[in-house]
Amino acid sequence: MGAHTYNHTYNSDINGGSLMVRESRVIADLLLNEASADEWEQAIQVENRLQKRSPATARRNAQAIRKRLELTGPDFWRAIRDGDENLATQAAFCAALERNLLLVEFMERVVSDAYSTHAEKLEHYRWTDFLGDCAHRDPDIDDWKESTKKKMGQVVFRILAEMGYLKNTRSLQLQHVIIRPEIKTMLVDSYKQRIKECMEVSQK
Repeated sequence: MGAHTYNHTYNSDINGGSLMVRESRVIADLLLNEASADEWEQAIQVENRLQKRSPATARRNAQAIRKRLELTGPDFWRAIRDGDENLATQAAFCAALERNLLLVEFMERVVSDAYSTHAEKLEHYRWTDFLGDCAHRDPDIDDWKESTKKKMGQVVFRILAEMGYLKNTRSLQLQHVIIRPEIKTMLVDSYKQRIKECMEVSQK
């Protein structure tokens, strides 16, 4: 299951955004350079290195990405900062999975099932059904606003499209994804077998 301990308490952190690879490269660089609080402030708020329209958006995105990346480690940060677009995207997806149990279980239960049954596309209703099922294990989900649940689904499908599991967010057509050897090695070395298996769902 990996170094991160999972339990059946979900949160809606996935609404922090999709993979945000370009922004993640900036955050990975700050983490690798062990930036101080003042340096974070300078990079995010003053220099606007995330290229956001408002300081509030920049701060929110930076915080969401940082929380994800801090659950991985320097090898993943270097892959994000220095890797090509494909490698950086897959490393960012590792971080998103590590941070979001809902995303992990959606991959394990819904996306995996779609591939194993040779479905052509991933239907929108699968997200709604999935959340309803999760609510049996975490009743707090029933208290989430419908708009929150809908936005979460939109972010999840966007992430899957960014990773290549979906051709795009309109057709939702499923595609096979080849996981980079570097990513597999890092996941094995950091005992993140559950994350590795999530990412390999299209190979079944």
